Amino acid sequence: MIGCARAEVASIYGGADGYCGSMTASGERLNCSAMTAAHRTLPFNSWVRVTHAGRSVAVRINDRGPFVKGRAIDLSPAAAKRIGCGGVCEVQIEITTKPVQPEAGLFRGTL
Repeated sequence: MIGCARAEVASIYGGADGYCGSMTASGERLNCSAMTAAHRTLPFNSWVRVTHAGRSVAVRINDRGPFVKGRAIDLSPAAAKRIGCGGVCEVQIEITTKPVQPEAGLFRGTL
């Protein structure tokens, strides 16, 4: 449901774990510089606003995960850095529509 934010736990994937460049569940390669994320149930290409410590980023769902119990979303390293999440952090997740004015670069955007 669009506009309904809830507190969840986020983590980072694709950095030191060696997954950068690997194939995602959607069939595209994981670009660690893109504003993307993995979620267990949201449809691919869904847009989600993720907020931590007062900073928000729009991410596009392009993979499945996380596979660690208690976590709701895996963020690309670039998305996590944008909101100041250094590993595992508490975030607000809100399903949204595609950002109207993404930043320069493929799939980058902040809200």
